[in-house]
Order: sequence, then C-alpha cells, then structure tokens
Amino acid sequence: QVQLVESGGGLVQAGGSLRLSCAASRTMFGVSTMGWYRQAPGKQRELVATVTSGGSTNYLDSVKGRFTISRDKAKNTVDLQMNSLKPEDTGVYVCNVEVGGFPIGRYWGQGTQVAVSS
Repeated sequence: QVQLVESGGGLVQAGGSLRLSCAASRTMFGVSTMGWYRQAPGKQRELVATVTSGGSTNYLDSVKGRFTISRDKAKNTVDLQMNSLKPEDTGVYVCNVEVGGFPIGRYWGQGTQVAVSS
C-alpha cells in the first residue's frame, strides 16, 4: 500500500503564505490525478485543487488566483502554494493520489493543519 505524508502546515496571519508538500512512502506507477482537499471544523471535506498527469489543474473558486498546485512526476510529489491566506482557509488539508497503475487505488494522507488568524 501507499502512505502519503503531508508537511508544511502551521499557523499564519491573514495575508500570509504557506507551502504544503505531500510525498508517498513508495514508488507508484501510473499516477493519474493528485490533489488537495480540506475540511474545516463543522464542515464537509471540499476539493481545493487537483492536477492531472497531463498537467491540467482545477481549483476551488474561492482559492483561484491565490493557490497554486504543482507536481513532480518523477518524484510523485504534489505541493500546494497558498498565498494571501484568509481565515476561511483554516482547516485540515489532506493530500489525495489516484493510481491507475501500481499499486492501483486511491490514497489519502493523514492531513496537516492550517490555521489562519485574522
């Protein structure tokens, strides 16, 4: 199986920046979509950003222009650069990877906490 490990969360003031990183515990083949989700207290998990194997990206409307997702296909890592952070960006950010090759499956990280103070 695959374990995903996130890093880079923390506490930041509104307007600040954070960079989240996600790395897999083993080599994966045929990785399709990689992405980040978040869950705020009392709310459902929501998609923040995804990037396909072809480099196409998709963002939650509220983060467009502020967040940038990127992936390293050779290392199978995915990062999320978050700028101009707002208090409503607070939540647990979770990495997600879909593998169509080996080991096939959809994998989730444990999450990293992001807290933005006003």
